[in-house]
Amino acid sequence: MDVADLGLPVDVPSTALFTDQYELTMLQAALKAGTAERRSVFEVFTRRLPDGRRYGVVAGTGRVLDAIENFRFDADVLAFLRERAVVDEATLAWLASYRFSGDVWGYPEGEVYFPGSPIMRVEGTFAECVLLETVILSVLNHDSAIAAAASRMSSAAGGRPLIEMGARRTHELAAVASARAAYVGGFSSTSDLAAGFRYNIPTVGTSAHAFTLLHDRERDAFRAQVASLGRGTTLLVDTYDVAEAVRTAVEVAGPELGAVRIDSGDLLLVAHRVRRQLDELGARDTKIIVTSDLDEYAIASLAAAPVDAYGVGTQLVTGSGHPTCSMVYKLVARAGSTDPKAPLLPVAKKSSGGKTSVGGRKWAARRLDENGVAEAEVVGTGAVPTELLDRRLLVELVKGGEVVAREPLDVVRERHTAAVAGLPLSATQLSRGEPVLPTEYVHGRSGN
Repeated sequence: MDVADLGLPVDVPSTALFTDQYELTMLQAALKAGTAERRSVFEVFTRRLPDGRRYGVVAGTGRVLDAIENFRFDADVLAFLRERAVVDEATLAWLASYRFSGDVWGYPEGEVYFPGSPIMRVEGTFAECVLLETVILSVLNHDSAIAAAASRMSSAAGGRPLIEMGARRTHELAAVASARAAYVGGFSSTSDLAAGFRYNIPTVGTSAHAFTLLHDRERDAFRAQVASLGRGTTLLVDTYDVAEAVRTAVEVAGPELGAVRIDSGDLLLVAHRVRRQLDELGARDTKIIVTSDLDEYAIASLAAAPVDAYGVGTQLVTGSGHPTCSMVYKLVARAGSTDPKAPLLPVAKKSSGGKTSVGGRKWAARRLDENGVAEAEVVGTGAVPTELLDRRLLVELVKGGEVVAREPLDVVRERHTAAVAGLPLSATQLSRGEPVLPTEYVHGRSGN
């Protein structure tokens, strides 16, 4: 049963203070100016992909929906804001009854994106939308970075299983989010039990070097592990001498030994030697798992090695050198008055240095070539061209303040696999290059 993101019995605290202070001071000023209730449209997008990346991955959407639902200013939170004099009493009174009542549209989780893609669109009053900026960006920037790294590693692994092992390399709560994002990006399991509990991700783990060092002999450690976990367990064979450890492992567990793990040394050379030795000892079905600070490049370098699975930690949970996606949350349209029927006016920041924005409430679609392969990301305002109607990317996530699009993680994971498969083959190349799809803009009326 997959219950990911479907209401596991985990208490989620209020997310209201996962907020930069200026969101609240803007709210206070807008309330006083009489503009807080103007209908507004905010969009999440990135102006560029991390250097060398061919596509981005949308991840964290399910966590964003949780954050929106739990964005509540309870008595303790209000007392904190009052004590610090962050906002005035009128604003505190407004916050006390805050509930997001607007709409959210976005790329479905697991989908790929490109520069300028309107990854998420938040619509409602200025007051209710502006408060969500920080928490939405916090989740999407982190999770999408991890998922993008995971996707590259998954492509490099060529179908071999990947194990997420980064919990000890990042903040304890970030570790749970990282495991979730890695699963979206193609990893098959995690070592983190909290991630398994919260999101129903398969968990794995056997022993570390400390277990071998605890015992007087390596043989004693192997016997103890096999006696406890069975012959199908994975034995760590690089504590002392790898060749001797492999020989001992097969003697203790027999040819039914599940796997051996190698965590150091020249992995390419050692993997070949271990495979040859296992076969000679009759353990032809025993698998080889490698760990040790792997990234997508190291995984790709092992493509010809007799490796059956990879365990990845540090490089995964740090986004393999790109821990954020540089997504921004910008006001792109707003009404000229508080009249609910007032038309939306496109707005955009004018600046130099690559920080320009495109105004207007946007749609996005992916155009395909004659072979059904994606050839462009089309972003526009106004009416969607007829030929792109069935290729639109944004889906409704929240309607009138109610979440309408929760999904099991396995569905998200399958969507990501399909999305990458629909891109040109060069999308999975690890060499530096431009985004695999160009972004084309179609300008029209902003619309209501």
